[in-house]
Amino acid sequence: MVAVTAWEPLGSISRVDPNQVVLIEGSSFCISNEAGDVARGGVHGLFVRDTRVLSRWDLYVNDERVRPLAGVARDGYAGRFLSIGPVAGDHRRELVVDRRRWLSADGMREDVTVRNFGREPVACTVAVAFDADFADVFEVKDGRIPRRNVHGSAAGEHYTIETRWRGHQRAVVVQAPGAAMAEERALFTGLVPAHGSWTVTLGVTVQIDGVTQAPLPLDRPIEDSAPARRLRQWRSDVPMARSSNQVLEATLRRSQQDLGSLRIADPANRDREVVAAGAPWFLALFGRDSLLTSLMALPLDQRLALDTLHTLALYQGSRTNPLTEEEPGRILHELRFGMDASLSLGGEQAYYGTADASPLFVLLLGELHAWGLPADELAELLPHADRALGWVRTHGDRDGDGFVEYQRSNDQGLANQGWKDSWDGINYADGSLPGTPIALCEVQGYVYAAYRARARLSSDPAERARWNGRADELKRRFNERFWLADRGYFAVALDGDKRPVDGVASNMGHCLMTGIVDADKAPPVVEHLMSDTMFTGWGIRTLASDMGAYNPASYHNGSVWPHDNALIVAGLMRYGFVAEAQRVATALLDAAAHFDGRLPELFCGFDRDEYAQPIPYPTSCSPQAWAAATPISLVRTLLRFDPYLPRRRLRLAPAWPAEFGSLELANVQLDGARLELSLEAGRVEVRGLPEDIELSHQPDEDGARLE
Repeated sequence: MVAVTAWEPLGSISRVDPNQVVLIEGSSFCISNEAGDVARGGVHGLFVRDTRVLSRWDLYVNDERVRPLAGVARDGYAGRFLSIGPVAGDHRRELVVDRRRWLSADGMREDVTVRNFGREPVACTVAVAFDADFADVFEVKDGRIPRRNVHGSAAGEHYTIETRWRGHQRAVVVQAPGAAMAEERALFTGLVPAHGSWTVTLGVTVQIDGVTQAPLPLDRPIEDSAPARRLRQWRSDVPMARSSNQVLEATLRRSQQDLGSLRIADPANRDREVVAAGAPWFLALFGRDSLLTSLMALPLDQRLALDTLHTLALYQGSRTNPLTEEEPGRILHELRFGMDASLSLGGEQAYYGTADASPLFVLLLGELHAWGLPADELAELLPHADRALGWVRTHGDRDGDGFVEYQRSNDQGLANQGWKDSWDGINYADGSLPGTPIALCEVQGYVYAAYRARARLSSDPAERARWNGRADELKRRFNERFWLADRGYFAVALDGDKRPVDGVASNMGHCLMTGIVDADKAPPVVEHLMSDTMFTGWGIRTLASDMGAYNPASYHNGSVWPHDNALIVAGLMRYGFVAEAQRVATALLDAAAHFDGRLPELFCGFDRDEYAQPIPYPTSCSPQAWAAATPISLVRTLLRFDPYLPRRRLRLAPAWPAEFGSLELANVQLDGARLELSLEAGRVEVRGLPEDIELSHQPDEDGARLE
């Protein structure tokens, strides 16, 4: 996950206080305090399309603030805030205030219920004060709030705040049935009966360039709304897991909920859903993040992967633009829709500075093919895969040496364009930084896997041989140029002079996952990954503790990333290191228990022997897409669940750790069927598998995929 963009230094990222409540629905999100108030200043607000459409939303009961008891997010898009109301009258009775808030992709609804536990009725006022600064999400994160010209006007039960900026119009409309509206304030007056309650409702909708977006219904139960229907549909479609290990079951359930909450739709095509990178600041489409998350979550939802490919294909590079780093065939890095997005993304909504999204696009298409991608979908996406590979072999290979390198085309772009994209994320063993262009080891692995995938996607024997030949040649040259024979590990990269960047980093674990590593080199690689300098007891560090740049509390130089570990676990299993794969997976599940079942984007890389629980990283996104997909990926790897439906085959050869207990999976979608799997005491049963699919329980011997 990309936590720092080219236009923002690491130190300026605004932190969301853990006592605050974050609600998300698609690309919209709301940050408030535990009472539900959106306070002026700071990071609070309701954000729609990367724009803060509410910068204030404060509740007053009888002209006083309420005292919070609890604020919780439920189902991602829904929140509930319970407070004690102000003292009312001479008898000093207290009121209880129950605020319920729901988000949609285009706005918000809030019901405020005042409950009177006294024996006499109480006259009561409820007021909500609101404002909008229409700041871009980048400006809020940076703490540089603009002074834009806004004006407000009341019309009956509606109040509109509007701005115009660089040719764009944005407006927010607050609707409050039964309220008096004036000066950014909705005022309700009522009587709360003894032992009774009184409820008022407010709605917030957004207008973009004169078009009013779809509001949440104010006169019907929220269960009728689009977010509620969408969530019910998601829950009915995805697999359900039960386990004797309560931590595993809770973690898988949380993963499903978070991935459901992080789904977003392109405003131009709402029928297609992709997964956003992470909340709250990265509720946008990121090429690498969405592709890897979709790959890891295939057992949960193959449609998410298909929609991701279609959406990225829609925005695939078609020209050369040094400002945005767009190049023909290149898959984008990031897509934003705010008014100021173009200022941050080189003049456009999309920024393309990534070296790995293009081969990952082809890799994911190959995996979907293995899971039974319909022929018409393959025919539509295959030309885009070929264009992506065209970028790999031309613009991606800057010097024609067969390796994909990156070098930003302007000083506003990302300095590092792999998954460790912080400015210091790639370094030599002594901690110094390499010169560009840089060829990352894992990117070559992704290209190798993409070539293999493209070969499998072809029905022409000559074409298959050509792509397989390119893969073989890349593997040969990779194992020659990146291998440090005197040290027993792969260089994390080649620098601008083609010298090995000799930092001991987790990146080489991705190479295991792709299969580019020669079999004789896998054992020393695994020895390094599982050494005390890399394995913390909670997971594998991004950088070994004896490296010059090591810092366990850094972003990419010694921290533990769950998704990074999940890919490494897949690589360990691919090369037959079963015990090591189980050990890392068990460590991650132990870590999840300390995070209430929700693995964060990353946590600090301190040793388990030193600290009895994993130490949180202060600006980690949570929920975050590929961290949410990690438990699902681990389960698939440990089950060794490997379909190849073009040949009507499925391998299921569990290497299930005893610590994980029993497992039951229902509603696993495969080839139009819904499977049920049960695993207990090492024995696995499958129900609902189509009769023409051959099932094998034999583990793979050589790491090659089942074909």
